[in-house]
Amino acid sequence: MQKAILFALLLLGGALSAQQPLSEGPFDQLIIRGATLINGNGAPPIGPVDIVIEKNRIARVANVGFPGVAIDPENRPELQAGGREIEAAGMYVLPGFVDMHGHIGGRAQGAEPDYVFKLWMGHGITTVREPSGRGVDFTLDLKRKSAENQIIAPRILAYTGFGQGHDGPVSTPEQAREWVRENAGKGADGIKFFGAEPAIMQAALEENKRLGLRSACHHAQLAVARWNVLHSARAGLTSMEHWYGLPEALFADRTLQDYPLDYNYANEQHRFEEAGKLWAQAAPPYSDHWNAVMEELLALDFTLDPTFNIYEASRDLHRARRAEWHEEYTLPSLWRFYAPSKVSHGSYWHYWGTEQEVAWKENYRLWMTFVNEYKNRGGRVTAGSDSGFIYQLYGFGYIRELELLREAGFHPLEVIRAATLNGAEALGMEGEIGSVEVGKLADLVIIGENPLENLKVLYGTGAIKLTEANEVVRVGGVKYTIKDGIVYDSKALLEDVRNQVRQAKESEGWELKQPGKD
Repeated sequence: MQKAILFALLLLGGALSAQQPLSEGPFDQLIIRGATLINGNGAPPIGPVDIVIEKNRIARVANVGFPGVAIDPENRPELQAGGREIEAAGMYVLPGFVDMHGHIGGRAQGAEPDYVFKLWMGHGITTVREPSGRGVDFTLDLKRKSAENQIIAPRILAYTGFGQGHDGPVSTPEQAREWVRENAGKGADGIKFFGAEPAIMQAALEENKRLGLRSACHHAQLAVARWNVLHSARAGLTSMEHWYGLPEALFADRTLQDYPLDYNYANEQHRFEEAGKLWAQAAPPYSDHWNAVMEELLALDFTLDPTFNIYEASRDLHRARRAEWHEEYTLPSLWRFYAPSKVSHGSYWHYWGTEQEVAWKENYRLWMTFVNEYKNRGGRVTAGSDSGFIYQLYGFGYIRELELLREAGFHPLEVIRAATLNGAEALGMEGEIGSVEVGKLADLVIIGENPLENLKVLYGTGAIKLTEANEVVRVGGVKYTIKDGIVYDSKALLEDVRNQVRQAKESEGWELKQPGKD
């Protein structure tokens, strides 16, 4: 079993060496001492607790005292010979985060897996569902290497883009069923749909469900007029991505989006500008039709994966474009991909202004109302980022997603549950991950600040705080990410990314400049 990945040791007591090692473990026994536990099951924080890990499993979660009272050493789990400890008094432990919509980079963005994985792991993301990418073989190879801890990476769930690898388009229900069987035979965990002819969607979803696999769908406008979220949910879809297809299911006085007559779907500004007006065309919140659609989705145990963050630049372009992490963590190739372009997906800033942003603000208000009420009525909502597009960076975009769930009305504990146990349930992995319970895999996040008080402390750049001495400091950033019992130094992972970006800039003689500036 692997005892060290890449560099050096994590010293006893959890102290860092001068070389900032990236990882160590798994151990026969690891004890996290004296932390406050924020579990993913909706329970309030409790501490101090000692968490005992044996190899890659949680063996014990022990309450060892009371806040502000010295801990009796006789009341603590005993460290075995050769075991390791992390002294976590004053720190917080959470389950590892689940990113339900994480593309593993892309050639167009120039973002390779090592760069993406370290950004994810540096932000406490220990499980990622990739909803299509460079092909099932590419993703399954990375999944295997991650499972064997040959690479620094979250555990990966591979959802193949529907029809990917097929010789020509999938054009009949029987071809759809055959492709689904082949996809399952290759070892994929599920399918990512973008929409298709109704008979093809019905056949593919039914076959996929029969085989016991799961599914996700971005209900693209090219097919949504005849097949929206309700059709997919009835046919067995596991989760909807983003929000496309939901307003269409909520139409009460029309059957189609109100497209301008000069609209062209291949024009990215047309596509995203008009999408920002779509929720206003749906039935109003709490109306009969709005309630009926929600109740049917709830009855079908359907999952919403809203990915709020990926569209946030639509309502505030300057904010997303000027996010401070771009300076040190965004590759030159990725920045070029983000810039206004007629050919790069999501680079729709042909002429983006106040009118577009005002429409998108209202879009968010109506969208968030539905998602929050869905949660309130017992529906499952998860956290997904879809980073690598629209000025959203891997890892950082995921934390922004948590902030936006909070904006939608989620209590911070509900945010954490969306990011952990809800994601595990949507993946069918709630018996293995998603909460800190005996027998589950040792996927954990350790941080020195309380994220319930301020989710911004989860950003790799930390949160700005003014001390009592009137000194401005940075606090937070995940300290350790534990996956499969292996302890990763989260800050060292992010420093490695900064070095990658620095080297790319130096090799190109490149500096970050805002679009349109010399």
